[in-house]
Amino acid sequence: MSTEKIIDWLASIAGPEWVKTDSDDLQRYGRDWTRQYTPAPVAIVLPASIEAVQAIVKLANELKFALVPSGGRTGLSGGAVAENGEVVIAFDRMNQILEFNAADRQVRCQPGVITEQLQEFATENNLYYPVDFASAGSSQLGGNVATNAGGIKVIRYGMTRNWVAGMKVVTGTGELLDLNRGLAKNATGYDFRHLFIGSEGTLGLIVELTMNLCSPPTDPVVLLLGVENMADTMPILETFQSKLSLTAFEFFSDKAMAHVIAEKELPKPFETDTAFYALIEFENRSEQDMESAMELFEHCLEQGWVADGTISQNIGQAQNLWRLREDISETIAKFTPYKNDISVKVSQVPQFLDEVDGIVSDAYPDFEIIWFGHIGDGNVHLNILKPDSLPAEEFFSKCGKVSDLVFNAVKQHGGTISAEHGVGLLKKPYLHFARDAAEIDYMKAVKRVFDPNNILNPGKLIDC
Repeated sequence: MSTEKIIDWLASIAGPEWVKTDSDDLQRYGRDWTRQYTPAPVAIVLPASIEAVQAIVKLANELKFALVPSGGRTGLSGGAVAENGEVVIAFDRMNQILEFNAADRQVRCQPGVITEQLQEFATENNLYYPVDFASAGSSQLGGNVATNAGGIKVIRYGMTRNWVAGMKVVTGTGELLDLNRGLAKNATGYDFRHLFIGSEGTLGLIVELTMNLCSPPTDPVVLLLGVENMADTMPILETFQSKLSLTAFEFFSDKAMAHVIAEKELPKPFETDTAFYALIEFENRSEQDMESAMELFEHCLEQGWVADGTISQNIGQAQNLWRLREDISETIAKFTPYKNDISVKVSQVPQFLDEVDGIVSDAYPDFEIIWFGHIGDGNVHLNILKPDSLPAEEFFSKCGKVSDLVFNAVKQHGGTISAEHGVGLLKKPYLHFARDAAEIDYMKAVKRVFDPNNILNPGKLIDC
């Protein structure tokens, strides 16, 4: 079947104005935030209903073309890249909050709802949606669920998986599944909901979500600490967790902060320079909580774990301290960084980070290495910045050669090669460092059940 015929059929389903073929649209919708792949889709289709999605999937089976699902395209592993003549199915038009139930504390919504949109809706109803990250203003819920997004509040609230009460999914055959239906308790066998969470669009297309909400945190306060030795972050974490209800425990290096301060023209948080910084957010439920925070800070100073620190006195100060952490990814994007999103148990982070830092520094003594991440849940982000004079292709090739050493260290520490960004194309060659051969075979078998013709995001996560 010719491309023109496929486009005609897609237009008959979604409407001619919702099938895009000009080069700008193909480039925009054919990639995510990774820049290592050249997008080459044949068309972009934007359906407005579940029925239209089903019709598109059935057409893809009949005419034998592949579909790449596209949300906010903020992914960092190439999971939304269309580089082999696929049709991109984008969910921008399916962006409505359909129903809210205050008693259930649940929102039923379409997959194209922006993360920040749900957060604001929850706030308007005196509730809270706690999954939060730097791309909340552009990422879509469907994509968040498809990659089981994490973010800065995992230490308290867990991953996206924890907040999905139900979902509707169109499988690779075009069948509609209605999973769990928002139930808090449901002991009727296999919960397929959890297969689709984190499946990166390889098993089905998420077309509706029922998301749980919760009570908002009480008066969040941010404490930023200067830490010279990475190993000291563990006793600091244990100390603050012993008396306070933490909602975040993040870290970043002095090099990471220097880029943010220079780019965003932010003031230094305090005079003392340290190699690392720990950002702690806690709920200030009473005067005792603030007193406890100051006592714990003094204790960490006395132990020599902390060299200096500052605490927010109002919302504006808290937001500025968070910017030192949250603006890192945006700030270093211009350097075309080689990213690794890796995770081990919390207790192993300092030793693991030191080991991996040594591996990368030895291999690339002339490259700048930026560390930051969610140390409170064991997730660290390794970013190697590209020198201006080095072509991108050569840079990524050089970085890729050391990935086996980095991921072998991950495996030795019992960790994972992707904590929250998914596998996509970028991490697929290294999946065996996190999953054994039997697991990968079962993943392929599951793929064949839900998508027998391999039309949904083929080549991502696993090869079938």
